[in-house]
Amino acid sequence: MNAKKYNRIKLLAGISKSIITFVLILGFVSFGYSTSLLNNIKSILETDYFQLILFTAITGVALSVLFFPLKYYTEYYLEHKYKLSNQNISRWLWEDFKSMLIGTAVGVPVLLAFFYLLKEFGNLWWLPFSVLMFFISVILAQIVPVIILPLFYKISPINNPELKSRITEMAEKVGMKVDSVFSFDMSKNTKKANAAFTGLGKTKRILLGDTLLNEYSNDEIETVVAHELGHYKHNHIMKNIIIGTLNSFLMFFSIALLYDYSLSWFGFSNLYDIDALPLITIWAMLIGLIITPVGNMISRKFEYEADHYAVVSTNKKDDFVNTLNKLTKQNMGDQEPHWFVEWFFYSHPSVKKRIKKVNTLQTH
Repeated sequence: MNAKKYNRIKLLAGISKSIITFVLILGFVSFGYSTSLLNNIKSILETDYFQLILFTAITGVALSVLFFPLKYYTEYYLEHKYKLSNQNISRWLWEDFKSMLIGTAVGVPVLLAFFYLLKEFGNLWWLPFSVLMFFISVILAQIVPVIILPLFYKISPINNPELKSRITEMAEKVGMKVDSVFSFDMSKNTKKANAAFTGLGKTKRILLGDTLLNEYSNDEIETVVAHELGHYKHNHIMKNIIIGTLNSFLMFFSIALLYDYSLSWFGFSNLYDIDALPLITIWAMLIGLIITPVGNMISRKFEYEADHYAVVSTNKKDDFVNTLNKLTKQNMGDQEPHWFVEWFFYSHPSVKKRIKKVNTLQTH
């Protein structure tokens, strides 16, 4: 019951934040507040690119301040209430501040590039911007494991000879270098356990949380690693980049059409009116309602494929099932969410469905 309550609160908080954000942005534009803000900024700055940065910064800070109580409740208070967090308030604030800095470092250049393309290409801005986002996604996939993640975690090669030997053998089967398996100090922030396959090209690697390494048997960890290698075997990262790129083209094309069509509704005349740009966020949120469940359906399919590989390659069905149950309990996951919640919000199948699927597999 605790797990269901925990997940229900997190879900309702996320939905509430999205709805409130949508209503606030719509009101911000509809009642002329975005134009008033821009006029005040124009009295200070002449260059439209600087105006855009300040306009975005002010609105972003305003939303952050407004939602800080909800953020504190869901990310700090709730995690401590259910005994999942190892952070004190200062560490939580520091980690959040680092995330903001990195988001700003990545987001500002993207924002300026978007505005430039909007001014240069007009209604066709979506095409070069989609291409740009493809290259950015590839670059980020390569640098996240080696540059960004080390800013948050201490990452080091795993220190377990027996496990490393097993992983070496499994990795060789899929053509992956064994030195690509690392541990990270997940326990500094949380009591949860996790593993991930990340990176691209020479930076691809498997990351295992120290909570996983310290609290699970070698057999159990082997099945987790096999699952991550299953993602590599099926080339899921590249597939996700391709799917994400096609999704970006479709989404930005749709946004461009709807944005242009709706400008006159709010009294705007130019695509590059800075005070009109929040409309793009509104349309993106609405289109996201359609795209999100489709993307999650594909993600769940990939997870089933990785599960299949984990069981068949290790021949340790019972260990894998046991690990799924332990991880779900440790991470306070909902074993059997409502079907609609799972269909719309879950990137992974529910553990009950995963175990049911695993139990149908034939092993040797």
